[in-house]
Amino acid sequence: MKYKILILGASYGSLLGTKLLMAGHGVSLVCTAPTARLINREGTRVRFPLRDQPLPLEIASCDLPGMLCATTPDEVDPVGYDLIVLAMQEAQYGTPGVRGLMRRIAHSRKPCLAIMNMPPLAYLRRLPGLAVNALKGSYTDASVWDGFDPALISLASPDPQAFRPPDCAKNVLQVGLPTNFKAARFEKDEHNAILRRLEADIDAARFMVDGTAIEIPVRLKVHDSIFVPLAKWPMLIAGNYRCVRSHDMIPIREAVHGNLDLSRRVYEWAAGLCMTLGADADDLVPFEKYAKAAASLGKPSSAARALFGGAEHIERVDSLVQRIAWQRGTECAVLDGIVELVDARLEKNRAKSAEPVFAVEALAGA
Repeated sequence: MKYKILILGASYGSLLGTKLLMAGHGVSLVCTAPTARLINREGTRVRFPLRDQPLPLEIASCDLPGMLCATTPDEVDPVGYDLIVLAMQEAQYGTPGVRGLMRRIAHSRKPCLAIMNMPPLAYLRRLPGLAVNALKGSYTDASVWDGFDPALISLASPDPQAFRPPDCAKNVLQVGLPTNFKAARFEKDEHNAILRRLEADIDAARFMVDGTAIEIPVRLKVHDSIFVPLAKWPMLIAGNYRCVRSHDMIPIREAVHGNLDLSRRVYEWAAGLCMTLGADADDLVPFEKYAKAAASLGKPSSAARALFGGAEHIERVDSLVQRIAWQRGTECAVLDGIVELVDARLEKNRAKSAEPVFAVEALAGA
């Protein structure tokens, strides 16, 4: 049986989409109208690094057995899909068009797998003991998640690192760190059966290169523990958000290895917080393994790049973890400093965006 999968987000979503297409499943990518026209005309191209190969392997969707199409949010009827993947950043779900699609998705009662650093509020309701309403302030627009049934939401950590090469069109994605998507189970067996089938099909899929069937990295791994996707939180707090400084940003590698002892303390504090929620040590990633991976990350995090690129909203996992820590009666001075830095940069970006146009024009003509 082949499934029809709807993926919101044609950039990062094309990574999982390519793996699903390799396995023969149908994929629809939701994106803007210009990007949809480009993808429907030329398909997608995803570049995967391969072990012992100097150059990445580019896989074009038109060379894969599954069927791909792209569409805009207004054109989508979610009822016709077996699984819906939410692969956009949290702030994007409240944008015009996408907000209406999110309402239709909630009403469709289709299972949704969120591949996000920022868990949907409905997913947080599956974690015992959290006062979820008190966490809404960390979201760009918490009302986007109204109407979603927690039983129909699962979460996968966006561990694979990927980016759009700056000199390429929007249908091209390059994988930097080819790790796996780690997904938590759904509450219902029928929905878990979909995940398990996709996991097995992706594992079995191969790509032909010069007559040889080769395995392509990045898999979907399904876990029984609902806490496994939270393993990304210590990484984000110890690395990604610490790329943000008062006046500039630094690579993840420098954020982690510039003071390895401090990074370890921050990481282990965040891991301990996850364990107070119910995670086991086996659900999380040891600091040594993370630090080794971080040594290869020579660019600032996407959150830092967005902040210094003028973004008025980013995913606020830093704020979310801080609020959860307050509920658990603990705090971390480094995290508090991170939240202050991000708050200040966002305030600066919003103030700049609100400047009257005539003032800029007057300066330009002076």
